[in-house]
Amino acid sequence: MTNKTDFEVEMERVRGLMMAALDNECSAAERQALQQALQQNPELQREWRELQRVKEVTTMMSVRKPPEEVWSSYWAQVYARNERKVAWILVSVGAVILLSWGLWQGVLQVLAELDMPDFIKLAIGALSVGTVILAVSVVREKLFVNKHDPYKDIER
Repeated sequence: MTNKTDFEVEMERVRGLMMAALDNECSAAERQALQQALQQNPELQREWRELQRVKEVTTMMSVRKPPEEVWSSYWAQVYARNERKVAWILVSVGAVILLSWGLWQGVLQVLAELDMPDFIKLAIGALSVGTVILAVSVVREKLFVNKHDPYKDIER
């Protein structure tokens, strides 16, 4: 850790006073201390003028409002993205449920004919449902990545 010199500490203090003065948050004594520091250091005077100009420019700035066509286009895109997200969720949930049910029915048929403990049957069911969820997740991710891959058209 480096120790700051007295000069560096004083410069930090004066710069803090500058910020407070720009925001009208300093006392009369602090303003007086700032004025004294500015009188003694031409570099600080230059920095103070630049800060005042920046403050002036930023307070006079205003954000232009975009035309109505831009807003309608923006909201149409937001709705489309949200609709697709909801659709993917519903498709994923539906696929998991249907595939799990079908797999469960097949597993039940096999398990009904075999005499095995219930925890083994439960483990086979959990493995089947987990496999379905993982398969749906991987397929969904592959479709998403393939759609948004910036390097898909680059030959390797």
